[in-house]
This record gives sequence, structure tokens and C-alpha cells, in this order.
Amino acid sequence: MSTWSPETTLDSPATDIADAVRGGCTKAAALIETTLTRIADRDPALNCFTTLFAETARAEAAKIDRAVKRGPDPGPLAGVPFAVKNLFDVAGTVTLAGSKIRRDAAPAAQDATLVARLRAAGAILIGCTNMDEFAYGFTTENEHDGPTHNPHDLARSAGGSSGGSAAAVAARMVPISLGSDTNGSIRVPASLCGIFGLKPTLGRLSRIGVYPFVDALDHVGPFARSVRDLAAAYDLLQGPDPDCHPPALEPSLPSLEAPAGTLRVGVLGGWFRETAGEEARAATDQVARALGAETQVVLDGVAEARAAAFCLTAASGAALHLQDLLRRPGDFDVATRARFLAGAMLPASVLHRVERIRLWFRDQLRHVFSSHDLLIAPATPCVAPLLGQPTLRLGDRDVPLRANLGIYTQPISFIGLPVVTVPVLTGGVLPIGVQLIAPPWREALALSVAAQLERDGIVGCFALMHEQTTRA
Repeated sequence: MSTWSPETTLDSPATDIADAVRGGCTKAAALIETTLTRIADRDPALNCFTTLFAETARAEAAKIDRAVKRGPDPGPLAGVPFAVKNLFDVAGTVTLAGSKIRRDAAPAAQDATLVARLRAAGAILIGCTNMDEFAYGFTTENEHDGPTHNPHDLARSAGGSSGGSAAAVAARMVPISLGSDTNGSIRVPASLCGIFGLKPTLGRLSRIGVYPFVDALDHVGPFARSVRDLAAAYDLLQGPDPDCHPPALEPSLPSLEAPAGTLRVGVLGGWFRETAGEEARAATDQVARALGAETQVVLDGVAEARAAAFCLTAASGAALHLQDLLRRPGDFDVATRARFLAGAMLPASVLHRVERIRLWFRDQLRHVFSSHDLLIAPATPCVAPLLGQPTLRLGDRDVPLRANLGIYTQPISFIGLPVVTVPVLTGGVLPIGVQLIAPPWREALALSVAAQLERDGIVGCFALMHEQTTRA
């Protein structure tokens, strides 16, 4: 007699859930009912979901259960519930991108490529999640849909812009979700919510069917509560997409084996150290000790690279939304509108300078990776701030919080490097993450190091502590 139950599998790794469903130990239909019940109980306090697909999920679960009974393999993620940030196209659903303006847009004709790939693997889409408007923010304080609350302290931010996706995984409503990352929108919420997040190399995963923000910076990737699930999702998301230009690359299967030989790990200092809060420094130091990292790397031009990323983001976003800014300015979140309008006024000479800085900064990292296999840095300067908190203390200065939560992520995505964000088990009350930064196309290396840290008990999904999110 199997000891599996729907409640047990929902709290288990996605790969175990799929094994239980494929082995007939639990029914996908029962699992989906438990998922929907848990969302009904927990999400009113968290505000992760903007759309639920209850009936579609039930129908897909029934189809999977029939496949298991007949014998065909329903897929490596059979019956696993997942969620997607509401800028991923879902057939028959309006892609909101966190905005008011898009609510009268036509429904998507087909699923985004990555949504379709997870569904083809047997995973069941349960809903779309809250985000900062047009992905322009780090806190998921959405003027139209309300803020997403951190599962570990409801008074605090889940991070953004993929806050709904991260919080849904952290609150154990789904084991896997998808987000996007332009300047830190996977890594910041992963850090603040205490889960794992992967921002692959720019261009590694298809963005077809994902509402754009900054074409030169947009990445997409998964969240999970374990490295094994993160790697499993990443593996299934990979592959060429004929509609993607340039095409997404062929799969490079992620390995969770420990890297062979002595790993040359550098700790990013200077910019990444001087303004970090106590928790961020402690987490980075803990990972550095575990990896035997003694070399501190100080990059030239980090401040310039981040400033250039700000300019590129504002200008590209403004160009995308210019017509709506002219016709419907009052329908934008006031903070988003102000930044887009500023971007629209940037002269072309600034953008030429941006490209020069980007190439120069890329060469700085190319040189660093000639003598290092992996770099580590804080993912956020602090633990989750309070919702509505206006400023953040960086070193001896108070700065606007919403613009600066991504201070350590923005320079890295500016040149498209792959990063796994790992939640460090420091013993603190609130979670915080560290970035494992690899050379281009070496996601497998970052994942294998993350897996080793997880096996050694240095990193791991942060436990829920609040009754509002644990009673289901």
C-alpha cells in the first residue's frame, strides 16, 4: 500500500510528485484539488495569483490520470502544478503584463513556447501570477492588482518584478513557476522569498510568447524549492525555437554532479561589498567559506554598467509604450509612467554610450573568467523590506528602495551572464540569497555548485513560519 497522499506530494519536490502520479501512487486530479484548496486558503493573504485556470487544470489532470491507467507515459512532470508570471501568453487568456492598459487586449492565440513545453512534459498550469507593471520594478507593488506579500512576513515585499511567481513557490502553492528577469526580476524575489531561481544566459531560452520589456536584456527562467527541480524544469524548457530570432540554443543538459577538479571561485568585492547589509554580507561569506573562495574580485566600471542598464531600460521601455503614453497616460502606474517618460527624453547619444559601456564591461568579465570558474555576490542588499517602504540604507546613504533592490543583479544581467540564486541558511529570521554567476552558457556549472551547497546544508528552501500561509 502506497504511503503517498495528495498533501504529501504537494509539499514534495516536483520530480517526486511526477513519479507518484506516473506510478499510480496518487491521482493528478486529487493533487489539483488539493492545490486549488491551498490557493483558496493562502492566496487571499498573499495575492500571488491574478488568474486561475481551475476547470482547465481539472480537465488536464483527468487526462493525465487516464494516460497513466492506459499505460502511455504522460511526461516527466506528470501532474505537477505550475504557475507563470502574467506576461507569458496562455492560449485564450489576455496577457496582462501587470497593466491596466492590456486588459482590453485580444486573448493570446497560443501558449508561450515555455508554457507549451512544460505542458507537453505533463505539468498542469494552475494560474498566472502578479508582477510589477510591465515588469518595471523590484517589489510587485502593483497599482492595479495590489501588492504581493512575502510568505515569511505578510508586511513585507516578495520582491519583483516576478514576485507573484516566487511567492507562490515559497508558500508551497506550486512547486515550480516561471518568471522573467531584465534587471533582477527572478533573482531579487528568489532572494527575498527564500527559494531557488535561475536566470539563464541571455538567449538560452525562448522568449516567444513573452510580453517584452527590454529586448537586449530580457531573460526568462524558473523558480523552484530545490536545485533538482530547478534543473529539471530548465532541462525541459531548453531547445531550439524556429520562431525565435536569434534562435534559442540546443539543450545543454544540466549536471548536478560536483564539478571535477579544483573550482576557482571569486567573491565580488568593491561595489558588491561596500553597500551590502549585514545579512547580505553574512550570506555571501558563508557561501564563500563553503566553496573555499578566498579571492576577492573588484570589477572596474560596475557603477557605469548599472547606470547604462538604467538608461537602456528606460529608453527601450519608453519606445515600446510610447503610443499608450501619449494616448492613455492616466492608465499607467504613476511610478512606471514617470520612468518611461524620462526614457523617452534620452538623447540618442546616451544610447550610443550605453553600447560602448556594455561591450567594455563584457570584456572586464571575460578577463575575470579567464582566471575564475565562478563568481559569487549578494543577490539583494538586504532581506525583504516592508511594503511601501520608501528608502533603503546602502552603506551610509538612504536611497530610493524601488530602484535599488537590484543594485547587485543589474550589472550582471546587463551582459547576460547565467546566474543561479540560492537561499542561504544563515539562521536568520528572514531569507536572503546569493548569486552564483557563471560564464556564458555554463548554467550546468552554477547548478552543480548549487546542488553541492544544498547537499552540504549551506543553502535550501527557507521554511515557512507564519500560520496564514501554513495551515492548508
